Amino acid sequence: MEAIFSGLWALADPMLLFLIVLATLGGILVGALPGLNATNGVALLLPFTITMEPISAIAVLTTIYCAATFAGAVTAILINTPGTSASATTCLDGYPLAQRGEAGRALGMAAVSSTIGGIISVLCLMAAAPLLAGAAYKFAPPEYFALTVFGLSMLASIGEESSIKSIMSGAFGVLLATVGIDLLTTVERFTFGINELTEGIGFVPVMIGVFGIAELLAQAGQLGIFRERITLRAIQLPSKADYKKTWKAILRSSGIGTFIGILPAEGATIASMIGYNEAKRWSKTPEEFGKGSIEGIAGSEAANNSATGGAMVPTLALGIPGSPTAAVILAGLMVHGLRPGPTMFTEQSTFVFAIFWSMLLVNVLFFFIGLYGARIFARATLIPLTILWPMVFLFSIVGAYALDQSMIDVWIALIFGVIGYLMRRYGFSVVSLAIGLILGGMLEKRLGQSMVMLDEQWWLIATRPLSLFFLVLTVLALAGPALLKKIKKFKS
Repeated sequence: MEAIFSGLWALADPMLLFLIVLATLGGILVGALPGLNATNGVALLLPFTITMEPISAIAVLTTIYCAATFAGAVTAILINTPGTSASATTCLDGYPLAQRGEAGRALGMAAVSSTIGGIISVLCLMAAAPLLAGAAYKFAPPEYFALTVFGLSMLASIGEESSIKSIMSGAFGVLLATVGIDLLTTVERFTFGINELTEGIGFVPVMIGVFGIAELLAQAGQLGIFRERITLRAIQLPSKADYKKTWKAILRSSGIGTFIGILPAEGATIASMIGYNEAKRWSKTPEEFGKGSIEGIAGSEAANNSATGGAMVPTLALGIPGSPTAAVILAGLMVHGLRPGPTMFTEQSTFVFAIFWSMLLVNVLFFFIGLYGARIFARATLIPLTILWPMVFLFSIVGAYALDQSMIDVWIALIFGVIGYLMRRYGFSVVSLAIGLILGGMLEKRLGQSMVMLDEQWWLIATRPLSLFFLVLTVLALAGPALLKKIKKFKS
């Protein structure tokens, strides 16, 4: 209980409150711009938070995450182009409503359902904190090693097209994590005589490259595309009839989104799809879906915003990102010297609850800012891409250089921008690469600590109950899908 109030007191800092409001505005702007999303925004801003206090830095990053996820609905409704992939299902009913002159009603429902979903997920996160803190005392290096192995096994579920390509991408990320001096043997690895690489490849320039610059290259072919825009007169709050029709869908999708967000590597996009489908399945008027159903917007938006809170559970408690954006936030935690895991809830309880309170605050802020400022943010869609993309590129380069005032970071960002673009083009997962890079260093560190603890008898890791549990989950995660296919084939 003391940690809850100390976390709330940490938010009483006027400068932190100012940064959260500013980040909310920035997050909504990022989410409202087609082609940019929460992951891009967090990755681009990450280097500028290095000089901040850890609470301020992570609060700003999570604020952008939450606000950008909500703002994706603005372009989804007004120009039939989701600002983030998590709002793709919002297009199905939001744009038809806008074409009928009901854009204000659609955006009002998106704001309400997003806020309710986000608040519910954060409250669930705060309620789960004591349980996660209790688990901290059961973890030692062998358990952390097995947990990290399990986290890497989840890469198989990230790839949109091929789990093999996703695993290969993750393995490449783990390989990158070995660049630099081995802390146990002090031997240089894969530095190729470049002194700047002795400390390893930094998370931040890689994130800027694969999530920022790679996106610019991927979007380059869309510079001349014309998109029809809907004129927004005013946003209106849902009527009593709308609330009566959607409250069950909002609560149901909030629960779905929170649960999906907790699953490592899933995230808001999958949550919104499931939330939308369940809203349609339970609706009394499923025939309206895809033609302008207010329930469709409620189901999609409540699910994708509740997934943001859920995604922070594995990120903070296990050190396994719950979404692509959470992977970048995880990198931010590590850059600031914070160690994600169960012990964070005991050793850094004030920090943890300060982040929870900041997420609760941003869900209230983006409701009012989104409600009364949507007309302004909608104008952001009028910015020509020929102006927007050069600005984002310049921001990326400045961000990469600002980290350590080193040109090697700029080159790393540029090189991984090209690598990220090629990976996307040929169906490889850049998210898997990022997670592999983050977890790879943790894996090596925990293995070294375990070897020292167990007198180099590595097989003893599997004799510890909790370690064995995570190793069994790893085998099931990798072999499970293939076994299910064979079982279904055998039954048929």
